[in-house]
Amino acid sequence: MRRLRKVKIVATLGPSSSSPEMVAKLFEAGADVFRINMSHTSHERLRELVGIIRWTEKRVGRPIGILVDLQGPKLRLGKFAEGAVMLEKGQTFVLDSNPEPGDKTRVHLPHPEILEALEPGHHLLLDDGKVRLVAESSTPTETVTRVLVGGRMSDRKGVSLPDTMIKTSAMTEKDHADLDAALDIGCEWIALSFVQRPEDIQEAKDIIGGRAAVMTKIEKPQAMTRLAEIIALSDAIMVARGDLGVELPLEKVPGMQKQMTRACRKAGKPVIVATQMLESMITQPMPTRAETSDVATAVFEGADAIMLSAESAAGSYPTEAVAMMDSIARSVESDPYYRGIIDAQRAEPEATGADAISAAARQIAETLDLSAIICWTFGGTTGRRAARERPRQSIIALTPNLDTSRRLTLTWGVHSVLTTDAYDLDDMVDRACDFAKAEGFAEPGDRVIVSAGVPLRQPGATNMLRIAFVNSEGKGADNERR
Repeated sequence: MRRLRKVKIVATLGPSSSSPEMVAKLFEAGADVFRINMSHTSHERLRELVGIIRWTEKRVGRPIGILVDLQGPKLRLGKFAEGAVMLEKGQTFVLDSNPEPGDKTRVHLPHPEILEALEPGHHLLLDDGKVRLVAESSTPTETVTRVLVGGRMSDRKGVSLPDTMIKTSAMTEKDHADLDAALDIGCEWIALSFVQRPEDIQEAKDIIGGRAAVMTKIEKPQAMTRLAEIIALSDAIMVARGDLGVELPLEKVPGMQKQMTRACRKAGKPVIVATQMLESMITQPMPTRAETSDVATAVFEGADAIMLSAESAAGSYPTEAVAMMDSIARSVESDPYYRGIIDAQRAEPEATGADAISAAARQIAETLDLSAIICWTFGGTTGRRAARERPRQSIIALTPNLDTSRRLTLTWGVHSVLTTDAYDLDDMVDRACDFAKAEGFAEPGDRVIVSAGVPLRQPGATNMLRIAFVNSEGKGADNERR
């Protein structure tokens, strides 16, 4: 099943979309990767959902990626004696280590790591920023704050800290257990929540040990200060605009989205734009014009993937939301301005053989108007570097590695195909042409370009290009080695 767009679609599974029939419908409507949110999923349910996705994958004959999104630390207030209080602008309000129920003057903060890290001048955002405080003094047992924006505050509301670097891990005990469950089942992508620093990613990667790819969710301002290091350690980035918009002024989020998208493209790492993309479709069959423009902007920026959260997980129109996202993406990619914008954002290739080969493949394919760029890849690097170039042609990634074929479902423009490894160069070219024809990317008489590494079966050794004609049997003919 060939997609008629380059950008990928991630759909979150939930109450509205967890049956085998609905998962199949979401895939047919355009979903390439399915996200499972561990904030709302038990290990038993995780196994059930993975089983349904694998059943769908077998049924459609195409690799499907699975993204398991870890919950991360949830920072919350304690309880109030009367269940709720009204905080007034300008009043003093204390957060402390006393476990007694709170009142209008104080409340328990059951996170000693926050009290230890807070400093005068740091801001605290309660209940997704509805109530805002600023610390005036702080000790390891008590922080005295002044209310900047008042409002009703009730039990167990969330706490966000845009100015404070907390020294504890980004992974909780629940996250460790959820990660072990996801790795045991064999999921391709693990998303880390509330990352503040590169060390948070390294901790997860040490546990994962290469069994899954790591996606870092950027939802903390602290992460933006070390973005380059975080991208270097991560296998992919998610622009998690919801939480980022709580801790930062909303007007800064679009610029940061563009900054992250371009930085990831330069590094050759997939980037997902997420949160509230078609929010109104939770309850309505059509999006707003602003939401349509929001999705289009992410596609124009060259994001690898765009994501649906509650729209597909709990909304009334999950398949319609996926189909609408697919329709918007295809419309943007056929827009006369799209290619100029994408080309203008292209970064110079890095000084590596894989980048040089990928840049050359794109230039040759466009100059000669070839039908497809075909990459033989084991770990996925060749496919990702080809996608970094954002070529006009489709990219077919041929791999003998099942995990690689599934991970590449997240990468812009890549049509991944699982196949047995080639046994020599002629077989490599012939089978590349076979797949280009069989998958609908080329017709007899068309030319394609094939990239691979010689000697074979050595990851990261991409060093060869060959142009081939597709003959009537699909085999390559009159090959030219470059």
